[in-house]
Amino acid sequence: MLSQKTIHIIKSTVPALEKHGTDITKRFYQLLFTGHPELLNVFNHANQSQGRQQTALANAVYAAAQHIDKLESILPVVRQIAHKHRSLGVRPEHYPIVGQTLLQAIKEVLGDAATEDILQAWAEAYGVIANVFIGVEAEMYQQAERQTGGWADFRAFRVERKVQESSVITSFYLVPQDEEALAPFEPGQYISVKVEIPGEAHTHIRQYSLSDAPGNPYYRISVKREEASTGKPAGKVSNYLHEGVQLGDVLWLSAPAGDFTLDRQDQRPLVFLSGGVGLTPLVSMLSTVADTHPGRPVTFIHAAQNSGTHALKQQVEELAGCLEKASVHWCYNQPTEQDREQQVYDKEGYIDLAWLKQVVPTREASFYFCGPVPFMKAVNSFLSEWGVPAADIHYEFFGPSGSLDAAEGDARAETAAPQR
Repeated sequence: MLSQKTIHIIKSTVPALEKHGTDITKRFYQLLFTGHPELLNVFNHANQSQGRQQTALANAVYAAAQHIDKLESILPVVRQIAHKHRSLGVRPEHYPIVGQTLLQAIKEVLGDAATEDILQAWAEAYGVIANVFIGVEAEMYQQAERQTGGWADFRAFRVERKVQESSVITSFYLVPQDEEALAPFEPGQYISVKVEIPGEAHTHIRQYSLSDAPGNPYYRISVKREEASTGKPAGKVSNYLHEGVQLGDVLWLSAPAGDFTLDRQDQRPLVFLSGGVGLTPLVSMLSTVADTHPGRPVTFIHAAQNSGTHALKQQVEELAGCLEKASVHWCYNQPTEQDREQQVYDKEGYIDLAWLKQVVPTREASFYFCGPVPFMKAVNSFLSEWGVPAADIHYEFFGPSGSLDAAEGDARAETAAPQR
């Protein structure tokens, strides 16, 4: 337990963290990778270069300081992060390294304002927070290993099939190389893929949603090839998977993880909304509903550029046909002339609230959505404006978690694919 003095000191640093948080975390990662370059094998380098990881960590530190007197209130966030840590292979021995480096970064950035009392209070608070993470993650490691077909760390999988789903998305069907049992998963969960790319000094780990229903003799991931764009490098792992990985090749996978999962007990209508490759976890959920609760009403809405980039369309339509009451709707913001002639989509442009109200039968439903951040900000804003309760709104970020406050970014329902 933290003393009242420590809690008071930590809370007094909230304004400084709000102002200097990102500077602290930028310095933290510089120090961390200089002193411990082996950790570059764990972190997503693309998120580092784009500043996403620094911002996510700054938000997490700020939230911890705000709620230091009631840490139980941030346990849902702790569990979400712990899922990612377990899937990446973060271990208890990493936490002291992180704590020492974070304190050093705070001291360097805040200078004289970082008094001994403040540094001591943060050291104490970090120890408490780290122990919470270590405890939660220990349970997750045990569960992942002890379940039927489970394993610890990473396991070798063979590429059994490779299917091009669109001009930018390819599916990989993966089976255990040891031909032993396959661990179950909840629809919506992801796995981590660890690869060694020729010419790269460090291994790379990326997380990809499982895009088919549980119960199959394989795991399927559907990966978007990330092209280089202004201010954003090409995706090293996605391009390597598309161009370098062939049938029979081996990929190393962690056991399934993640808390963005379908509530199978809830029998109310379902609404799935996706943008770009964000449809992958939702297709897994749709497949599960079709297999287990075909009487549950479902509305599936997907935004893409056009038919050329639209992946898994046929599977979604076939699954909808297995349901007693289902509708599917496609929104294209850059339809081709052929798309227009054949009328293969429902709406041109971007998703908006007026259109949602037309195609979604009721707001008394469970809403699940995933896609690029601008898309998710727009959808979240629309659902809130419509009066959908927060408890009925479920979403997942691809990459470091951020905020869906529409004021923080473009509120259009864009269809660019998320980075994983």
